[in-house]
This record gives sequence, C-alpha cells and structure tokens, in this order.
Amino acid sequence: MLRSKDIAKLRVAIHLACGAFLADMPRPNARPEPLHNTAPPRTRFTPAERALIRRLHTPMKVQHFLNWLPYNTEPPPRGGTLRSFRQVLRHGKAHCLEAALAAACILEQHGYPPLLMTFESIDMLDHVIFVYRARGKWGSIARSRDPGLHGRKPMFTSPRALAMSYFDAYIDLTGAITGYAVVDLRELGNYDWRFSARNMWAVERFLIHIRHRPIKASRARIARMRARYKGYLEKHRKKPLFYRGREKWTEIPQEFL
Repeated sequence: MLRSKDIAKLRVAIHLACGAFLADMPRPNARPEPLHNTAPPRTRFTPAERALIRRLHTPMKVQHFLNWLPYNTEPPPRGGTLRSFRQVLRHGKAHCLEAALAAACILEQHGYPPLLMTFESIDMLDHVIFVYRARGKWGSIARSRDPGLHGRKPMFTSPRALAMSYFDAYIDLTGAITGYAVVDLRELGNYDWRFSARNMWAVERFLIHIRHRPIKASRARIARMRARYKGYLEKHRKKPLFYRGREKWTEIPQEFL
C-alpha cells in the first residue's frame, strides 16, 4: 500500500504538493488527444533486464515473478521508497506501487498499455495495481502485504467490476475502499518512471491527484467483514483467505498459504 505518512495532507493541499510538476502536466482524466505508444526501445534496457523482459511475456508470468520478490516494507533508517523498474531489480524487492510500475514497464514491452488502478481507503492506506485487458475482460497484477490484494485473472467485464473484487479483501482492522481510478502512465509525458535512480514521489502525487470514482457500501457490510477479519486474525494469527471469488484470483505468494 502507499505510504500513509503525509497522504492526508497531500489530499487536502495537493496543489501545493505537486508544484510546477503538475502545472506542466496534462490534466488527469482529460484526454484531448489519443495516447500513443511510448514504450522505450529494448536498447534502453541492460542485457539482464532484456533477458527478464523476454522471459516475462505474459501477465501470469509477471505475477509469478512479483510473488517471488520479497515485499518492500520500507524499513528504517532510509524509510519510504518509490523505485523504478530498474531499481526494483537492483534492490530485489517491491511494495505495491513499485510492483505495479515494474509490471507496467515489463508488459509495455509486450504491447500492453501501462495502466494502473489506484484505490483510496478510509484509513489513507491506498493500494495500486497494474491492470490490463485480455479477450475483452479486465485482469490485474499486484503485490501486497495482504493475501487478497494480489492479482486477478482477466475475468471482469469492467474496471469497476475488477475494483469490486477487491472490496471485501481490503477490509481489515482499519481499511475499506472508498474509490478507484484507472490511470494511464503515458499521461506522465516524459517523466522517467521506468529507469530513474531516484525515488519517484511525483508519481505518487500524480496518483493521489487523480479523481477517483466512488465505491459505496453499507456500514453494516463493512462492520460485518471487519468483525470476521478480526475474529479470524485473533484465532489463527494470520490473515484470512475466506473470501468469495477466490477462483478469480491469480496465484498468491507462498507466505500466505
């Protein structure tokens, strides 16, 4: 999930946080012109990166690779990170947004548009996944600290249906989805989200700034799922896998099984 620190402040005063970067960018959700292919040539990648890209030529292969990577818990003293594809490979770990960006970079080389879905939550712990279409249906690739927030098979008729497949699994002791948005990374223009050696906080600000479509659910449903989650956690000392629709999930990391 995205860093919780300062997210509330960013949402309230995003025009200050974004500064000149957002002022010079195309407005999100406004697409006056079609977005064209901006995938860099393979020559921009190192030999090791090219070999990995050749091997990970389907969404399922990318999901398997990300499941194998340790989750980036952003430990002190350095704390928060937001690494590019190149830096994820260098450090050998990724959190949700880093994994989504890595998936976008890899699959862009195989013809998939670099699309992300971002979720807003009531506890400000947002989540970001890579999304794609196959045979007219939507699927996703994701990495998370929660078992139910990984990828989905391409079985959903719309982005909203895909987003709703995460709703129950998102509910823990504090979280619940309040909105979602699909974002095309080509809207970032020339910003280097694939190879940058620096933390890319501008990407996080861009995602927070995006207008999200609301997802509403009854308080009773959320309270019921939260109580069930808490009871399972207290009894089994691990996060639950009791959700409906698991047949539409992709494989999840072994650590959750």
